[in-house]
Amino acid sequence: MESKIKRLATKAINKKGISEDDAKSLYEIGKDYPFMVFAYGSEIREHFKGKKIDLCCIINAKSGICPENCRFCAQSAHYHTTAPVYPLLSAAEIIKKAQEAKESGAHFFSIVTSGTAIGNKEEWNEIYEAIKGIAALGLKPCGSLGMLTDEQASALKNSGLYRYHHNLETSRTYFKKICSTHDYQDDIETNMAAKRAGLSVCCGGIIGLGETMDHRIEMAITLKEIGVDSVPINILNPIPGTPLEGNPPLSPFEILLTVAIYRFILPDKDIRLCGGKEKNLRQLLPLAIIAGCNSLMTGNYLTTLGRETAQDVEMIHDLGLRATYG
Repeated sequence: MESKIKRLATKAINKKGISEDDAKSLYEIGKDYPFMVFAYGSEIREHFKGKKIDLCCIINAKSGICPENCRFCAQSAHYHTTAPVYPLLSAAEIIKKAQEAKESGAHFFSIVTSGTAIGNKEEWNEIYEAIKGIAALGLKPCGSLGMLTDEQASALKNSGLYRYHHNLETSRTYFKKICSTHDYQDDIETNMAAKRAGLSVCCGGIIGLGETMDHRIEMAITLKEIGVDSVPINILNPIPGTPLEGNPPLSPFEILLTVAIYRFILPDKDIRLCGGKEKNLRQLLPLAIIAGCNSLMTGNYLTTLGRETAQDVEMIHDLGLRATYG
């Protein structure tokens, strides 16, 4: 069986990826030989990324009352949750949090806002000022601000934004079970607008929404077709008051196999483990790096708690790797 996994790993390295059918076959093998799949995922990661693991932090810069009805989201106006509600923070507040993130060891810092899109000039000006301040700290400024036009993407690039984040959330064939207030193609177009503007693109989704591994593989193939640079993998942390509050958790091994398969499909991209990793992987969290991820979101998330960056840095060093970027 190792020869089959090795053949797929060689294909991933030489051809920068494997096919959808290959990925489905790898999953079936991985059910019986997970550690072997993880080991080759680690080999692919080291081939393209070396021993460096980068860290990103985010700020929930504008929270709640989102008109979209994403069934997992605590900030949707369609559901009753305990998520905080407040308008856009000032540039000074955002920059202060970025400074704290830098001091804790982060390499990227992202401004995240709720809502379909940024709607007025005053908010855009505050965001531009925050981006410049984040860059002045020596961090890579990132943004997750909803839908974008080409003009808005270009303006963000000109303001100094390094990377734009906009998730697909799941596969095209499963999306309607998760959100009905906008079309899947709208999300793809926003990522393409960011690419056309010359921004680095961060795009992934959430696993544990009730989808199958086939849906996850389908999304990974779509991400490859778009040509994204960074792939965040979130694991559902069910929020009371949302339609998915009762979803059963994925097993740690299912999560780890997903990470490894994404590394095989997207071998030269940043595979970034994000929200829900602590709760769902528990003591197996370090194995996500062994399975193939080379990036971690650290600190707290939008409406849920994460863990201290110092713990992630310690974990990385204990694995014989380096928490660094570039």
